[in-house]
Formats: sequence, C-alpha cells, structure tokens
Amino acid sequence: MIGRLRGQLLEKLPPWVVIDVNGVGYELEASMNTLVALPALGETVSLYTHLSVRDDAHLLYGFLREHERALFRALIKVNGVGPKLALAILSGMDEDAFMRCVRDDDSKTLTRLPGVGKKTAERLIIEMRDRFPDWNGANHAPLALEGTANAASTRDALADAESALVSLGYKPTEAAKMLTGLEQDQTTEELIKAALSRRMAG
Repeated sequence: MIGRLRGQLLEKLPPWVVIDVNGVGYELEASMNTLVALPALGETVSLYTHLSVRDDAHLLYGFLREHERALFRALIKVNGVGPKLALAILSGMDEDAFMRCVRDDDSKTLTRLPGVGKKTAERLIIEMRDRFPDWNGANHAPLALEGTANAASTRDALADAESALVSLGYKPTEAAKMLTGLEQDQTTEELIKAALSRRMAG
C-alpha cells in the first residue's frame, strides 16, 4: 500500500497531478480543495494517498490533509459511492463543511453536488454520522490559491476548468454555466474553485 508520497510537483492538470519521486512520476487524482492548495510547479509537495486496485488499473488518489483522506475512505464504503463521487463531494466542499451538513441533517446542500440525489444524501448523513460521531474539525490551514503558477492562456484555463468540472460529474452545459461571468485572469484551479463555490451557494 502506498500511503504517502513526497517529491517534486511536475504537472497540474485538474483533477490530475504528477509527482516525481526519485525519478518515478506518480500520477494522482486529487480533489479541487487539494489542488488549489498545492505549491507552484517544481516545488516539493507531500500528499497522503489512497491506492485503489481494480482489474484494469491501479489508481492513486492524493490528499493534502489526513482528515480528507480519512473522509474519502469512509465515503467509498457507503453503498453507491465510488471514488469518483467521493472525490466530487470533497471537491465541492471541504471535510469540515461536509461534516456540518451531516450534523445539521442538511441533505439539501449535499444534493447540489454532482451525482448526489436525495436518497444518497440521506444515506450519507446517516452513515457518516455513525462513522464519525466525534468529528471535531480538521484544524487545517486556510487554502492558498496559486495565482502565478499557471502560464496558460485564459482560453486554455477556461477549457481545462470546464473539462475538470465534467470529470467530476457535472454535465458540459452545467459546467459551462458555472464558469460564465467569472474573472477571466484566473488560473484553472481558481476558476474551478470559484465555480464550485458559486454552485454550492445555490
């Protein structure tokens, strides 16, 4: 089992990142909350990881915080929630916000996430409350946006952001609508984060 990776950040193409560890490039899929907090390309980064073994692939998922990985692992144990949906949930809100929904029985907010219907939201609330009865917050530092690391053009940033939102489960037309009217000089990561925040605000 690969539990953690530390190395040079080579690529950021949401939702994917590549980390060079002693000459070996590890490709990981990460939540948007983790992606926007990563340093600039070429910098050293350390991520908690979860390895998913399937018949056709070995997939690595990366998390900046151990709390986020713990919640991801709990989510994929819920009936009907796979890694893709779990990552979409953790991209739409951080772990503390998710647990507030659980504590407050706020299924309405959860249904704003892609792939989460009313029944799934209710199931998440029941099962997560049982799994984390004493959740006291992740005590994580504020997420810092990297505004200078992306040298792509505005058009490329918008296209990459739209592609990333679609990969999280949003329909192409919905992803495009979420990005409409946002600041045009933002990086891909900033656009995604802003679009998700707008979506969750309703």
